[in-house]
Amino acid sequence: MEDSERIDAFLDALWLEQGASEHTLNAYRRDLNAWAACLVEHDERLLAPGATRLAAWLEARRAAGYQLRSNARLVSSLRRFYRWALGEGLLDRDPLAEVRLPRVTPSLPDTLDEEEVERLLAAPDTDTPLGLRDRTMLEVLYAGGLRVSELVGLTVDAVNPRQGVVRVLGKGDKERLVPLGEEALAWLERYLRGGRGALMTDITRPPLFPGRHDGFMTRQTFWHRIKAHARTAGIDKPLSPHTLRHAFATHLLNHGANLRVVQLLLGHSDLSTTQIYTHVAQARLETLHADHHPRG
Repeated sequence: MEDSERIDAFLDALWLEQGASEHTLNAYRRDLNAWAACLVEHDERLLAPGATRLAAWLEARRAAGYQLRSNARLVSSLRRFYRWALGEGLLDRDPLAEVRLPRVTPSLPDTLDEEEVERLLAAPDTDTPLGLRDRTMLEVLYAGGLRVSELVGLTVDAVNPRQGVVRVLGKGDKERLVPLGEEALAWLERYLRGGRGALMTDITRPPLFPGRHDGFMTRQTFWHRIKAHARTAGIDKPLSPHTLRHAFATHLLNHGANLRVVQLLLGHSDLSTTQIYTHVAQARLETLHADHHPRG
């Protein structure tokens, strides 16, 4: 079996067994193809790299300007591949067993404080159908901590106003029920009553928040809408498509929410992914202490 075929088999396993997204699979493919190409240059194979080859390659990447975080992610990809190869009986030992991951300080995600969130939510002109749609989308995004892809993929029948939840299809096609709270539900009711119908020629189509031609809105379109409303709100700090998701998690923790609860609400399969928000919350507490304590 050629190295390229082994990479394909590994990616197939990730997709079948863990429901890895296309974005994730493409990232693994890039890392593994780059590693395989490096080995070919030195007459080595994917399942039999030289003992010092990875360390030399990482150093060359660092000298070429690759960041520490990029190298750490690459090593993580390779480790996962070799664990799979061991499980498949293609190897009798992990060639990276002695390699240590570069230590990376967690980067804090872009977020907004609570006053900034209120300004952003109030920015759309809700006297227009488009503004009402955007306000409702922002409310649902912040109330549920949804990913943007989850938000734009919502269908009308995913909303259960009586139970106060929305059914979300997350990564790996995993469903979860997310509570929304009274404010977001009130905006949803108002939007469904008077906004959605004005934006569609066929209201029987499934998208809850339609884009062009009654279809699902793209993530890029909504991202442009967020940036426009941020300008209206006078928010000039860097934003990302996940800004309100980050704010949701951070504000919950700031108000005493349990980390496990936040993990479930965000749809994280691994608690370590959620733990980044403890750093955000801690940084916020330290800033408040420094600003307001008489001996800060």
